[in-house]
Amino acid sequence: MIVTFVSQCEKKALKKSRRVLDAFANRIGDRTWQTVITNEGLNAVKKLLRKTASKNTAVACHRMRSRSRIELGWIVGNRCKFNAQGIVPVNSTRKTIMNTQWENDWHYLPLIKALVALAALFHDWGKSSLYFQAKLKPQSPNKFLGDPLRHEWISCLLLSAFVDDETGDICDEAWLSRLAKGEIDEVRLKKNATDNSEKPLAGLPVAASLIAWLIVSHHRLPLIYDDWRGEPAESFQQMLKRITQQWGYENRYDEDQYQAKLKKCLEFPGGLPCRSKPWLKQVKKWAAKADACLPLLKKSMEDGSWRLVAHHVRLCLMLGDHFYSSQDTDEKWQGELVLFANTDRQSGKLKQKLDEHLVGVQKSALKNAHLLPAFEHELPVVYDVKPLKRKSPPAFKWQDKAVDKIKAWQRQLPEAHKGKPQGFFVVNMASTGCGKTFANAKVMQALSKDGDALRYVLALGLRTLTLQTGDEYRERIGLDETELAVLIGSRAVMELHEQNNISQQKSETEINEKSGSESLESFLDEEIIYECEIPETGLATVLKGKSDKESERNKKFLYAPVLACTIDHMMAATETKRGGRYILPTLRLMSSDLVIDEVDDFGGSDLIAIGRLI
Repeated sequence: MIVTFVSQCEKKALKKSRRVLDAFANRIGDRTWQTVITNEGLNAVKKLLRKTASKNTAVACHRMRSRSRIELGWIVGNRCKFNAQGIVPVNSTRKTIMNTQWENDWHYLPLIKALVALAALFHDWGKSSLYFQAKLKPQSPNKFLGDPLRHEWISCLLLSAFVDDETGDICDEAWLSRLAKGEIDEVRLKKNATDNSEKPLAGLPVAASLIAWLIVSHHRLPLIYDDWRGEPAESFQQMLKRITQQWGYENRYDEDQYQAKLKKCLEFPGGLPCRSKPWLKQVKKWAAKADACLPLLKKSMEDGSWRLVAHHVRLCLMLGDHFYSSQDTDEKWQGELVLFANTDRQSGKLKQKLDEHLVGVQKSALKNAHLLPAFEHELPVVYDVKPLKRKSPPAFKWQDKAVDKIKAWQRQLPEAHKGKPQGFFVVNMASTGCGKTFANAKVMQALSKDGDALRYVLALGLRTLTLQTGDEYRERIGLDETELAVLIGSRAVMELHEQNNISQQKSETEINEKSGSESLESFLDEEIIYECEIPETGLATVLKGKSDKESERNKKFLYAPVLACTIDHMMAATETKRGGRYILPTLRLMSSDLVIDEVDDFGGSDLIAIGRLI
């Protein structure tokens, strides 16, 4: 085929794109190349451009289909440099805006950031205890034993003691005002920390109760105590009132020494993090911002959006905690506090100081919160999928009718709602062989913001069906390894599917060219490069697996525009009770539509979990 490449790259990206394109095509202008090339060669050009792509990269490929017709093949990099047909604009206009569009859509983002910062600055205060500090020492006999009282619970005791100033004025304005002024009475906190030890989460004002919930759940969700099973809580405060230390925050493995060890958990001879000047500077700054966000918090409690706010804050806090805990100690840290937060796993030596850890987690969590809107819009998307734009055969005409109905619905939307995300719930019922799988892709493309993009998750109940769906998407829709990922949980089923494909193809090489799923990833020698402006640094702990293959799977799971997987990969978003396994599927669902196929394959418990996902 005859192709023309047009480069609108800037700065260093222009040199990098020229180096790639000069190796495959003849330069016929300063930013234009043309050549005769095979489809395999064209895919190689696209892959190489993606490997060197940056925010300044913008290369369009045009294919000559006939003497009178040229069509856009693909665009690598910044699509804003071209229009929908790949044509370069010759004029532009400018408009002054206060913030970017994705920031304007997140009205509660300032509240999320304020809660993230304060929760991070208080989340490990319980590690100041005599017991925990002694436990961190390399020769401690309690090093691998559970704490009599977990540090999350002790942190809540200290926070509750600070909020209750003994004047009876227990409101968010009062304690945030004192915090913004740096008025923290360490002696009183130590003395009063045990006064409300049974239920420190009860009776707190709204902002304090949310922060307490984030602190107590940043490692694990409370284990529901048997006495409360089956009794729904009518409000957030009522739910917090029920939680006690018996809900998973105490370890009574040694009853003889329990009381003695418990006493050490509530002693703080080394002081509290409020002695640290860097910590105090940050907490004063963000307490003032949280005080200014109280009207937003009140509004969120009225319209029910506080649940989503708390969910996003917890995600950012846990992601920041996991990331910063994995880093080495900051040698330039100048805090005077002689308390430590953790140890090095390999050497067992003391690592990060406690105030350094709290401030470091706060900064990492704030970066995650700032990027939340970007997770909604900036992850890789497939454009210009030609097979989905063609008319379906007469036997499958219903697929086009469904797309036409969706477009008609979009045209009828009020002008104020056009171009904005709209919730859409649809049930696609058809007999086997009617083309539901292909229709799903057409429908998802029609539902995208511009009607020309694909980014969604196709979740199925059966492994073999998931692999077959991946094959169909590769063959009929033409998605390559950078656009489609297929993930299942069974290695045995993967290998069986591989062997079946090998017997049907002429050679193993042909299979390598068509692979791109977890089911065939043993044949992949090169790392897949995805176009994404979101830095991977803060995501290192959730993307990194126990092996290189697992790390590659995690990247595919998050970045691949189209993901076909078994439903268990998505269940963790709502079923995880301990740790951060829910983070990756949650980030995926923030940016992707969800298609649940073959619902009749699921059992009752699966359907309940699916209900939570929806």
